[in-house]
Amino acid sequence: MPAELDQLLPRPVLCVLGVGLDPETVRKVAAGAGAAAGFTLDDEDFEPDRDPRMTRAFEASLARASFTDADWAAVARHDSVAYLLPRPMRALTMPPELRRPVLMDVSRTALAVSAALLRSDATAVKNESSAITHGRDRWLSLADDAAAAATDEELAAMLHAATVKRPVSTGELFYSCGMHLLGAPDAELTATPTTDAERDECVALMDALALYLLTEERAATMADGEAFRPTADAPRWLLQHHPDDRHDAVDFFHNPLGYWRLTPA
Repeated sequence: MPAELDQLLPRPVLCVLGVGLDPETVRKVAAGAGAAAGFTLDDEDFEPDRDPRMTRAFEASLARASFTDADWAAVARHDSVAYLLPRPMRALTMPPELRRPVLMDVSRTALAVSAALLRSDATAVKNESSAITHGRDRWLSLADDAAAAATDEELAAMLHAATVKRPVSTGELFYSCGMHLLGAPDAELTATPTTDAERDECVALMDALALYLLTEERAATMADGEAFRPTADAPRWLLQHHPDDRHDAVDFFHNPLGYWRLTPA
């Protein structure tokens, strides 16, 4: 993370919906499941009323991938909104080699908090810092799998699935959002898939690069022009790094570690 960007490590902010949410109950559940990362209720932004923007916000957060009719009904009937976030941590007071494990642990805790809230009074949860949501059953499954992960690779895969939104598409460019919450750059590639299978191949390539960035020590020393391929017999892709210029530095989505762009070799 560039030293000039100070400042605070990225934080997962959870948007929590419910019917008659009790702030004190939310605070206690978050404190229990998220004690390690200091998850707390944002009292100033607690809304004891229905927010009509939520249906559209959840639709834009990949809800259709795992939402059931019951999940959509839960969003539609909510009458209260809570926001939770972990304690702030300054990047400059933390050795670089510790930042990624710390951020991974905070995201793991955010997943545990999400599951604990859904098992309590919450009916829907969205990660505001990467604009991703899951249906209730999917959240609980991801949290259980992350808690049971036996290796760093398994945990990284679960946290990536839970935290990173992809693909975001702007014309011919596919990119991800949320890798900053795991302490790594995001991925992007230029593609014009014409079938679902081709689109799935693009997503699989982005996912392969993401997991490489999260689990391989060599990823920290990659340089522009190096090649990447997910398997030994797969086509080679060239890597080019650039800063995150699509999100303002104060934006929840901003990745201070930038993006790796994949182009065909």
